[in-house]
Amino acid sequence: MASITIRNLDDDIKQRLRVRAAENGHSMEEEARDILRRGTGEIAPPLNLAAAIRARVAPADRIDVELPSREAMREPPPLGGEGS
Repeated sequence: MASITIRNLDDDIKQRLRVRAAENGHSMEEEARDILRRGTGEIAPPLNLAAAIRARVAPADRIDVELPSREAMREPPPLGGEGS
């Protein structure tokens, strides 16, 4: 993997990057990598499995499913036998 150094970065930009990274739960380096990925047209990987699933099913049409009625639970068998 390559490394880069960014010189003469305004303090205001660095502070905004720090805040943005904290809001997204990233380090400043990871936030900068994410910004560069998006800026160069590379799609960033999902943050986690739940986010990936949510992104995939969010646009789908919702349907209502009718659940079948349930019967009451039966009584459990008695524990222990004769002579206990």
